[in-house]
Amino acid sequence: MPDQDYIRNLRIPTAENPLRILVSACMIGEKCAVDGTSYGEYPSVLKLLNYKTVKLTSFCPEHFSFGTPREMCDIYGGNGLDVLEGRAKVLTSTGIDWTEGMILASEKMLQIAEENKIELAVMMDVSAACGNHVIYDGNRYAANKKYQIGMGVCGAQLHRAGFKIISWREFKSLDLLYSKIDPEHIPNPDAKDFDQHEWYVSYFNKE
Repeated sequence: MPDQDYIRNLRIPTAENPLRILVSACMIGEKCAVDGTSYGEYPSVLKLLNYKTVKLTSFCPEHFSFGTPREMCDIYGGNGLDVLEGRAKVLTSTGIDWTEGMILASEKMLQIAEENKIELAVMMDVSAACGNHVIYDGNRYAANKKYQIGMGVCGAQLHRAGFKIISWREFKSLDLLYSKIDPEHIPNPDAKDFDQHEWYVSYFNKE
C-alpha cells in the first residue's frame, strides 16, 4: 500500500542533496519491455526527470535476468512474497520456470537500492517483478484471467527490506511527492491512488 505519511515526511531535497528515487527502467523510456519497447510514456513518472533535486536510479529486473525481448511471465500459486519464500512460482506464458531468475533479479534490485541509499521506489504496477499493489493471479492471457492484491517478486524483496514503493498509477502519492520536490507544484485535489480507482473498488468489492 502507498504510504502517504511517509511521503509527506520526506526531507526537502536540494540540488546538492537530491532525493534518491529508484524507478522501473521502462517508465523513463528505456527500451527494456518484453517486446523491446518502453511500454509507452508515463507522464506521471517522466516528470521526475525535470528536477535537479531528484536523482533517479533506473533498473529493469526482467531485462537483467532474461534479456530483451523476452516472454511475458506471471506468478502462479501466490504473490511475490510467496515466491521468495518458496510457495509460488514465476512461469512464462509458454510454461518455462523463471522463478530462480526472478529471485536473482530481485536480489540485484535490492542491492542497487541499498548501494544508492534509495529513499523511494516508483515502479511498474501489475508486473510480476515490479508490481507493488495488484498483480495477475496466474496467466494474464487466460480467458478467465484474475487479479490479486499483492506485490511482484522485486517489489516484495524491496518491501521486505523496508523500502517504500509506489506505482506510476499512485497519482495521489505522486502528487504529494511533487509537492515535496517542487514548490511551484499545484496539487490536484482529485488525484487518486490505486486502491481508490473505480476498477479496483469494483473488482475487489471494496467500499
